Amino acid sequence: MFIKTFRIKKKAGTAVLVVMLSLLVITAVFIARAASGRADIYRLKTESDRQAFISEMGWQADKEYDECKVVLIPEKWNDVYKKYNELQKEQGFDLEKYKGKTCEIYSYRVHNYPGFEDSEDVYISLYICDNVLIGGDVCSRRLDGFMQGLKRSS
Repeated sequence: MFIKTFRIKKKAGTAVLVVMLSLLVITAVFIARAASGRADIYRLKTESDRQAFISEMGWQADKEYDECKVVLIPEKWNDVYKKYNELQKEQGFDLEKYKGKTCEIYSYRVHNYPGFEDSEDVYISLYICDNVLIGGDVCSRRLDGFMQGLKRSS
């Protein structure tokens, strides 16, 4: 029977321990982020960036936005904002940290929503703050309309 021992200098052992702990922490952060449902960070600086994102979500939309408005996300929310933020959280976004900030909302007419093809009633809206997508929805502007997340269902 052979027994082999290793001697590690204190500095080298400490360095190995620090590296291993760092890797463990990084892994834990990535797992927590994935488990939290956090949306990917989309930088949508240009019209082509927005068009590519819309296509990635499964939608066919007008090649230019129908409307772009600058809005202030209020500091205090009513029930409508709270309910809307619930939808955003389901998609991995959260508008809480944008309270009191302005953002642009780009709206595009959608051409391939099931049951509404070539209708002028369905739009995708992208909420963008400092060129980063912070939320959005697909909705019908009809009186009896609907609202859903950005990704098209299969």
